[in-house]
Amino acid sequence: MLALTQGDPSGIGPELALAAWEAARADASLPRFVLLADPEAMRRAALALGRTVEIVACDVAEASSVFERGLPVQPLLSRARGAPGQPDVADAASTIESIERAVDLAFSGAVGAIVTNPISKDVLYRAGFAHPGHTEFLGALAAQRTKTTAHPVMMLWSEELAVVPVTVHVPLADASRLLTRALIVNTARIVVADLQTRFGVAAPRLAVSGLNPHAGENGAIGREEIDVIAPAVRELAAMGIDATGPFPADTLFHAAARAKYDAALCMTHDQALIPIKTLAFDRAVNVTLGLPFVRTSPDHGTAFDIAGRGIADPRSLIEALRLAARLSPAALP
Repeated sequence: MLALTQGDPSGIGPELALAAWEAARADASLPRFVLLADPEAMRRAALALGRTVEIVACDVAEASSVFERGLPVQPLLSRARGAPGQPDVADAASTIESIERAVDLAFSGAVGAIVTNPISKDVLYRAGFAHPGHTEFLGALAAQRTKTTAHPVMMLWSEELAVVPVTVHVPLADASRLLTRALIVNTARIVVADLQTRFGVAAPRLAVSGLNPHAGENGAIGREEIDVIAPAVRELAAMGIDATGPFPADTLFHAAARAKYDAALCMTHDQALIPIKTLAFDRAVNVTLGLPFVRTSPDHGTAFDIAGRGIADPRSLIEALRLAARLSPAALP
């Protein structure tokens, strides 16, 4: 059993959850899940979308038994108020509660993995949210429960390409300052460990991008490759990790290059996300590595502009559910 969070209730999360339930009910190979949300808000969403889906308020322990009858929803204490496309800062409480409850269920063993619907960081920031993003919040929750430091790593995965941004939700102007040898090495070690233990890749191959155009042109367009990235690659190689680079980012993602590695470590957010969203926008999955539980998510946002219109494509969420079950066999009913 998987736990699916509600995301921002004014975004496309509700209609994606409904569509994912319909797909799973029709296809026995897809994993079952329980949605952590406001049941009344989900009933309103189903009615507005003209979906004949019964919303069954239940506990996670009952979810499997009711799944064929309707979408199992474990109620939250916080109600959802916002209308589709009209986010309400008051809904930040339910969005956060849904994530926290999912983590609790994962730690208790009640679910095998967590799948998260998209959140609006702007809405959460206006409510006082102190974390840079979803991934960092999950890392903080994991650290609270394990009493150890967590270093969550964001990987975007598809059959065609897997990419990891080393610096993530930071201004581009700050990326060079934040990029350190230790950060690259630590990120790479987490990627290798999870590729081995969760993805079943016995000897992962990592390709490491440069930061500057043409990977710095031997220092002519910046020295980060010489002073930071290349030493990190050498350190990884000394540890027995198959890491190569730094490579110019503009030559790293064509088909022949992709055949030579299992994951690409990129120095900035957009270096990583632009190629995978170009290749597999509707199928790519956001996977958080380095956590004591499996977490996946669709690789898109809340899409407030189309929320409530019934046209949101559920494929990325369905792939996120499928991958979560693959990475955690305990998630299967």
